[in-house]
Amino acid sequence: MEGLNIPDNNLERIVIIGCGFGGLNLAKKLNHKVYQVVMIDKHNYHTFQPLLYQVATAGLEPDSIAYPIRNIFRKLPNFYFRLAEAQKIDAEKKILHCNIGSLSYDHLIIATGSETNYFGMEQVEKWSMPMKTVPEALNLRSLMLQNFEAASLSQDLQERERLMNFAIVGAGPTGTELAGALAELKTHVLPNDYPDLDFRRMSIHLIEMADKVLPPMQEFSSRNALQYLESLGVQVWLNTAVESYDGSVVKTNKKDIPASTLIWAAGVKGNIIAGLEEGKDYERGRYLVNTFNQIGEHQNIYAIGDVASMQAKDTPKGHPMLAQVAIQQGLNLAKNLNSRKNPSNWKAFRYKDKGTMATVGRNKAVAELYNKLMLKGFPGWAVWMAVHLLSLVGFRNRVVVFFNWLVNYFSYDRKIRLIIRPWHRSTK
Repeated sequence: MEGLNIPDNNLERIVIIGCGFGGLNLAKKLNHKVYQVVMIDKHNYHTFQPLLYQVATAGLEPDSIAYPIRNIFRKLPNFYFRLAEAQKIDAEKKILHCNIGSLSYDHLIIATGSETNYFGMEQVEKWSMPMKTVPEALNLRSLMLQNFEAASLSQDLQERERLMNFAIVGAGPTGTELAGALAELKTHVLPNDYPDLDFRRMSIHLIEMADKVLPPMQEFSSRNALQYLESLGVQVWLNTAVESYDGSVVKTNKKDIPASTLIWAAGVKGNIIAGLEEGKDYERGRYLVNTFNQIGEHQNIYAIGDVASMQAKDTPKGHPMLAQVAIQQGLNLAKNLNSRKNPSNWKAFRYKDKGTMATVGRNKAVAELYNKLMLKGFPGWAVWMAVHLLSLVGFRNRVVVFFNWLVNYFSYDRKIRLIIRPWHRSTK
């Protein structure tokens, strides 16, 4: 039955699905002397998702924000990693079915994170570009550069403008940071690469349904972020909803925007696994969990991070789908599992909001810290850089990212403008 080649021993087996922020911190803190820990992931690396937009905009190479899972846990005993995709959970028999075999478990932790949510708009899903994974960020980088190469060959002025226009849907941190990065490319980098193109005709559109950018943040941050975006030349469309997209024109409830590239950063949903039909929030694709992150009546199946919805009076829709929530839930669950002989000592999860931040560009950022301190401009940008550097996995990655940021800051350049793997849209 067990095709994953995991040795049997007298230890209880914990199976963790996913090595995102939650799964990573959980696996690190578990007591590996009393548990056999098996991690399943369809990638062999952990991705630092907050910096994916910099891979997409040629600021960083993917290996700067990714780190091999096996290397992270190489010194831990009784730890096993398998490159596999979880497909179905048999809760009654306590078996996890994967694409390469099946595995029994004593405790199962679902830390699969989230996936892009297109809200049922099939045409948008077909023609837009997501940015949730390293391959998707590389696809976007290739498409962006391919479009400028095509624009330099086109003699049709309207087609050239469509190729040079970018529409970003969703003005949360991802969309805002991506818009700012593209605006800096337009100003400082691309005109040097393509002197035959008129970059005054290049437009960056940021489309948001809410009445402000960075909707989860305070008015102070939202107002300043909007000012930064507008100073960089980004056209911000608030109270605007996308209705359709055919690969050439973005149709909204206000106007049509010609653009060959639509980047979808408007929403995510939990990445659930077949088999557990009960205890789901179908609207957001998340498992309903109690304060110990247990799913429904299952005492040995847990969900943490983006895929978990812990609903209460102060969080009627669950906690926000943020890295800090996943990290804290992973650490809390590890402590509880480590004291398994004393379940009465288990601690209910309580989220500690350590703040939110977003950068729009060089010396332009906003930060709301846990002590209610609000920063903008260079101080906010410096805090944003420090937090992200310290959060990266691996000393090498921190050094490489810091060096890249230092060079880019003084040279006003992005050296990684490479089409290594040309991207072609699927015709299916």
